Amino acid sequence: MTPAPKTWWPSWISWKGIARGLARPSNAETLVPWRKLISEEKNLWQDAVRRVRSGPAVLIANHLPGFTSGALVDSLLAVALTLRGARAEFLICDEVLPACLHTKFRKNAPDTFFDGRFRQAVCGSCVSNRALFTELGLPMHYYSGLITPAERARLAAEVSALSPEQVKGYTKKGRALGEHAHAGCLRYYSRASLAGEPRAAEVEKKYLEAALQTDLALDNLLDRQGFDAAVIHHGIYIPQGVAAQVCRDRGVRVATWNVAYRKRCLIFSHGDTYHHTLMNEPVDAWKDMEYGPAQDEEIRSYLAGRAKGANDWIYFHDVPDDSADTLARDSGIDPAKPMVGLLTNVIWDAQLHYPANAFPDMLTWIFSTVRYFAARPELQLLIRVHPAELRGLQPSRQFVVDEIRREFPVLAPNIFLVGPESQVNTYAAMGRCNAVIIYGTKTGVELVSMGVPVIVAGEAWIRNKGLTTDVSSDAEYFAALDRLPLAPDPGREDKAAQARRYAYHFFLRRMIPLKCVAPTGEKGAPFRLAVETLEDLLPGRDEGLDVICDGILTGAPFVFKAETRTPAPVPKETLTR
Repeated sequence: MTPAPKTWWPSWISWKGIARGLARPSNAETLVPWRKLISEEKNLWQDAVRRVRSGPAVLIANHLPGFTSGALVDSLLAVALTLRGARAEFLICDEVLPACLHTKFRKNAPDTFFDGRFRQAVCGSCVSNRALFTELGLPMHYYSGLITPAERARLAAEVSALSPEQVKGYTKKGRALGEHAHAGCLRYYSRASLAGEPRAAEVEKKYLEAALQTDLALDNLLDRQGFDAAVIHHGIYIPQGVAAQVCRDRGVRVATWNVAYRKRCLIFSHGDTYHHTLMNEPVDAWKDMEYGPAQDEEIRSYLAGRAKGANDWIYFHDVPDDSADTLARDSGIDPAKPMVGLLTNVIWDAQLHYPANAFPDMLTWIFSTVRYFAARPELQLLIRVHPAELRGLQPSRQFVVDEIRREFPVLAPNIFLVGPESQVNTYAAMGRCNAVIIYGTKTGVELVSMGVPVIVAGEAWIRNKGLTTDVSSDAEYFAALDRLPLAPDPGREDKAAQARRYAYHFFLRRMIPLKCVAPTGEKGAPFRLAVETLEDLLPGRDEGLDVICDGILTGAPFVFKAETRTPAPVPKETLTR
C-alpha cells in the first residue's frame, strides 16, 4: 500500500478511528485486492495522488461499508476519481450511530437498540469491510472525529424530550430529519405503519437520534473543510438521506447512486435520490435523442427479455408463467370480460414525501380503488401484488393481501387478487388489461411501451412524460376511473412508440453500464468488481465510468449515449400487444 502524503491529511481526522479500523480483521482482499493493485502500479498511483492536492474535492459519504455492494462501488469511484485528478475522501461511521439502515427486524430484535448489543450485532460487517477504503491510503473522516461524546449525549437528551407524535415531523434548520428517521424506522420493521410494532416509538427515536448525529457530523465536517461534490449511495434513509440533505443545503453538489435493474449497470442522479429525480426529469433529456429502427429493435428486445429477467440482476420470478389459462385458474378472472389491472409496490419501501400523490399512502389508494370497482360490476379489477414482498432483498412483514382481506373480509365478485407468491407473469397479465392503474412501480414504463394505457396515482417514474394519465387528487383519480373501459385509441401505437423511446432512455441510457462490474448470480451481492489493473480505470478505458466521473466532477448529465454506438445483435423477439 502506498500512503497518501501526510500533508494531505486534515488535523481533525480521527487517528484513533484509523487505528481501530486497521486493527480489525478484513475480508477486503477477497473483494477487491486494492493493496495488491496499488503495489503493482506504484508509480501510477503515486503520481495520481500527488496531482490531486490541488484538484476538486469529492466527499464519498459511504457511511456504512458493511453494505458490500455500496463499499465496492464507492471504493471503485474513489480510485477512478483519483486517477482523474480529484481529491477523494471517505466519510464512514465507526460504531457511533445508534441506528442505521444496516439492520432489520428479522435480523436484530428491537431490544438490540437498548441493551448494548447494537454495535456487536450490526457494526461488525462495516468494520470488516472498512479496509476496502483504508487500503487506498486516501483520507478518512470518522464520525468519532466529527461529533464528541458530549454532543451525542446532548442530541440524545433532545430526542428523549420529544413525544412520539413529534418525531416524524421533526425539523432542524428546515431539514426534514423526522421524515428520514420515520422512513428508516419503517424500513427496519418492513412495514408501512408502526402501529402495534414492539418498542416502535422508542426505536423511531433511535433513528431520529442517528439523524441528528448525521446532521451535526456533516455540518461540522463542512464547517472545517470545503467539498466540491459528494457521492452518496441511495440518498434516502438513515444516514444517507440526511447526508444528502445537509450537502444540498451547504451548496455541495450531490450525486446519488444505486444498483440499476440491468446487469452491470448503476443509476446516478444529481441532487436527490433517483426516486425523486426520475419523476421530474425534463422530457428534453430524451425526446430529441437519436432514435431509429436499430434503437427501437434493441429496446423491444430488452423489454421482451424483462418478462423473463434475461438481462437483469434484479428480478422477482422463479419460473414466470404467462399462460392465460393459468391466470384464469389462479385468479378466477374471466379473460373475455373487460379487465383493469392494479399493480402494488412493496408496502414499506421509500416512504418519503411526494407532493404529486393523489392519496396519502398506498393502502388508502388500494382501499379506495377496491370500493370504487365494487360498484362497477361490468368491469373486473385484477390486483397483482408485487412479488418482492416475498422475494426482495428485504422481504416485507406487512402484506397487501392481508391488509385487503382485513379491510374487506368478502371481496366483490369482480375483484381478484394475485398474491406475491404467484408465478403468473405480471407483464403478460397486465398486457391483457384494458388499462392498468399504478402507484409507484417502474413497470409503468414497460406497460406503456406495450401499448397498455396507464393511470398513475403515485410517484411512478413514467409520470410527467406525457405518456400516461397522471392524477394529483382523488377527484382527478375517480374521474379517470369513470372513463373506463377505454375505447380503442387509434393513436395508441404512436404513444407506445414514444414510450419505447423513453424506455430506451430509461433502461439503456440512464442505467450506465460498467465494464469493471461483473454479475455474481448471488441474491445478496449481485456483482463484484472485475478490476485486473489500475490502468483499466483510467479515462478513456470505460465509457460508462467516464460518464459517471464526469457527472460527479462537472455536473454533466448521468446519461450513457447508448444510441451513438452500434447495438449488439439481438434476438428477433419483440413485444406485441
